[in-house]
Amino acid sequence: MAKEHNHDLIRFLEPFPAKIQETALWLRDFVWDLYPESNELIYDNYNALAFGWGLSDRLGDVFCSIACYKSINFGFNRGNEIADPQKMLLGNGNVYRYIKVPGIETFPKEYMQLLLNEAYVNAVSRLEYSTKKVTGQTIVKSISPKKRRPF
Repeated sequence: MAKEHNHDLIRFLEPFPAKIQETALWLRDFVWDLYPESNELIYDNYNALAFGWGLSDRLGDVFCSIACYKSINFGFNRGNEIADPQKMLLGNGNVYRYIKVPGIETFPKEYMQLLLNEAYVNAVSRLEYSTKKVTGQTIVKSISPKKRRPF
């Protein structure tokens, strides 16, 4: 199982403050425990560290993600397609919706499990039969050589 393969992610998190590291790794465990057959795709980009879970090795099949800046966003790549009865999700774009996560203690765990389930079901329904399904992997997709992060 890829949950244990966190060496690259821990290395990418090193420049971030301890609270961001702790929260990001806790959120990672939260998602992995719910969807152990999914794939984790990691993008160590110039302005953020982002990692998400999908049904293949393609970004388009990711159903949720975590983005680390000087704060953390927990989001849904097609969040505009899932119900949000408590109106917690932020975002004005066409597709992506997220919540800000200042720390573990404020994360709405049960509510996010409901939204994650719907996002996962939607992702399964969109998965193309021609897509090569890879399961339970951690895949580093990109590493930007230069970083311009706001901390």
